[in-house]
Amino acid sequence: MENRELIILNCFQSWLEKNESKFKKCFSIDALYIESWGPAYRTLEDISCWFREWNMDNVVLQWDVKRFWHENDISICEWYFKCKCKGEIDGFDGVSIIQFDDNDRIVWLKEFQSKTPNYYPYDSK
Repeated sequence: MENRELIILNCFQSWLEKNESKFKKCFSIDALYIESWGPAYRTLEDISCWFREWNMDNVVLQWDVKRFWHENDISICEWYFKCKCKGEIDGFDGVSIIQFDDNDRIVWLKEFQSKTPNYYPYDSK
């Protein structure tokens, strides 16, 4: 489990560093990556292309893992993500469900996001 956590942390860190080589080492050649808002990338080639193109005009400012859960070949991590995209700074909480192959490479990753800050519509003032 520690090795998988390290791979996930390296994956997130590669975005902060804009380090494609480090990023690619995390994934299987036939991986599938599904972003929280819909786009999906099949194969390491497509995933790498997206990484390069996104990093041309955008910057990941923060990607902090809050906690991990593991079962068999699946790891789940909760995180906070902040970026500067198209000149705007935005951040949100998220969760990734990540499946690993027998070589501890990511073969499937799906993200979910939750807008921040949270609000409480039933709190009385």
